[in-house]
Amino acid sequence: MIELKNLTKKFGSFTAVDDVSLAINTGEFFGLLGPNGAGKTTTIGMLSTLLLPTKGAVLIDGEPLTRQRAGLKRKISVITQEYSMRQDMNMNEIMEYQGRLYYMPKQEIRRKSEELLEFCELIDDRKKTVRKLSGGMKRKLMVCRALLTEPEILLLDEPTAGMDALSRRQMWALLRKLNERHLTILLTTHYMEEAEALCERVAMMERGKIAEIDSPAGFIQKLGRYAVDEIAADEAVTHYFRTKDEALRFAGRTERNFKLRATTLEDVFVERAAVGCRGERCIGEENGKRR
Repeated sequence: MIELKNLTKKFGSFTAVDDVSLAINTGEFFGLLGPNGAGKTTTIGMLSTLLLPTKGAVLIDGEPLTRQRAGLKRKISVITQEYSMRQDMNMNEIMEYQGRLYYMPKQEIRRKSEELLEFCELIDDRKKTVRKLSGGMKRKLMVCRALLTEPEILLLDEPTAGMDALSRRQMWALLRKLNERHLTILLTTHYMEEAEALCERVAMMERGKIAEIDSPAGFIQKLGRYAVDEIAADEAVTHYFRTKDEALRFAGRTERNFKLRATTLEDVFVERAAVGCRGERCIGEENGKRR
């Protein structure tokens, strides 16, 4: 289990993460969502010990995580947004270099590398240098490298940033397979459909604080499972409803063009951002929420 207890990080007078307390269960796929500057990457930085908290603590299975606790740190692997691999090295060399950093026996490095490259469907391209790999292949290789030491926790900071739609879906399938192996995964992403498809629970961060935690389905249920987009020449307004019948009744009365659809986690994210900007909610008729 991962526990954050009153975790705070300040940079001078600016508070990036503000008194965050959170528990992530062993084997859970958990999402950390929020707008730019909400504190997501800073939180990941403290979980990886790259950054030290100003106040508070991170506990792994009840033990405090510090830079001196090598055994605890070995339970964690991080995949960042940036490609942090030498362009002139091939996959075998990348994996061997990573293993040597952790003093793994050469035979063990080779065995695990082959297993992981096979698992991530990269084995046929293992002799290609990094510069010759597609963006999706580079991301998969970063996953292989992160898993080489058999971590129990995987921290993913925008792991599919810049990937095309097909590569992103392939990465989702890979991450699901890893989670099925009981790997605890913490994900930050700006792709709401990604969080909705993968995460059991998500935490919404706003201005360094945890605003709310729920399952994607729970957040959607609170907003309304059905959306009606009213479309005019100069604007599009969305109304949310708890039931399909309510949505259909509203759609039957509108004189505008409309689209009836299922509400998504992206709708929840956008609505929360809009409320944050206005500081208040605007409730439409028949329990619909008009924006």
